[in-house]
Amino acid sequence: MQTITRRITLREGHDVVAYIHGEGDRTLLLANGGPGLPNLYLRDPHLRLVPQGYRIVGWDQLGCGASDRPDDPGLWTLERYVGEAEQVRRALDLGPVDFLGHSWGTWLGTEYCLTHPDNVRSYIIADGACDIPHLVGELNRLRLALGSETVTMMVAHEAAGTLDHPEYQAAVTLLNHRHVCRLKHWPEPLTASLAQWNMAPYVAMQGPNEFTYTGNMKDWNRVPAMGAIKVPCLVLAGKYDELTPACSLRMHMALPNSRIRIFDHSSHMPFYEEPDAYFAELTDFLEKSA
Repeated sequence: MQTITRRITLREGHDVVAYIHGEGDRTLLLANGGPGLPNLYLRDPHLRLVPQGYRIVGWDQLGCGASDRPDDPGLWTLERYVGEAEQVRRALDLGPVDFLGHSWGTWLGTEYCLTHPDNVRSYIIADGACDIPHLVGELNRLRLALGSETVTMMVAHEAAGTLDHPEYQAAVTLLNHRHVCRLKHWPEPLTASLAQWNMAPYVAMQGPNEFTYTGNMKDWNRVPAMGAIKVPCLVLAGKYDELTPACSLRMHMALPNSRIRIFDHSSHMPFYEEPDAYFAELTDFLEKSA
C-alpha cells in the first residue's frame, strides 16, 4: 500500500511529518495517544479501512516520531496541539474530516471539535476521558485491585520521587498488562511506537506514568462543554480500559448525538485486542454518519 509522506512546517518554525494512505473521498484523521508517542501504532491497524474507500491520515505530533523534537517545555500545551492539528489539516487540504482521537488524542480531539466545529464531519472518541480529576479517581480504583500493601508501596515511592525503583516499576508493568493491552504478545507497531516515546511532552502534560497525573492537564475537564459538539460521535472503550468505561459513559451522556460501545475482551487497545468487533463498529458508524 502506497504511503505519501509530507513534511509540514508549523508556524512555530518546527516540522511535523504526516502520512497519507489511500485516495478515498472521506478522510479519517488519526490523533494518537501519548502525548509524545509516534502515530504508527494507531495508523497501522486502521489501514484496513483503505480498501473500503477511506483515506487514512495520521501525523507524528511535534515532539515524536519523525517530527522535530524541540527542547522547549512551553510547546507542550493542549492549545498549541489543537493549533497544530488544524495546521496539518489545512496543509494537506483535507476539508472536513472524520476525526478519531485515541487516549490523549481524545483530549486533543475534543478541544479541536470545540474550536473548529466546521472542520469535523464526525468524531470518534476511542479509549478516552475528558474529565481528568474523575479519571484519576478511576485509576486509583484500578490500582486498589493490586492490594492495599502494593498501593501503599506505590504511594510511598511517588511521594519520595523513586518511581524508577524495581518494585514500583513491577506494579506499573502489571497495571499496563491489565489495562493498556491484554494481549500476551504486544503487536510490533505498538512496541515500536512505545520504544520511541518522547517522555518530555508526556511528563509536562500528564505525568511520569499512565497512573500518575501531575502535569499541566491534571485539572482539565471539558465534559460540561461537550454538549456543544453536534456532529455524530462514537464513544469506544474496553471493559478493562485504563481510561475506564465510566469515563466513556460521562462523555456519551454529555454529547447530544452519540452512541457508545464497550468491548468485553479489551483494555486500552481494542483495535488490536478485538479488531473484528472494533472495525465492524467503526465502519457501521462511519457509514451511518455519511
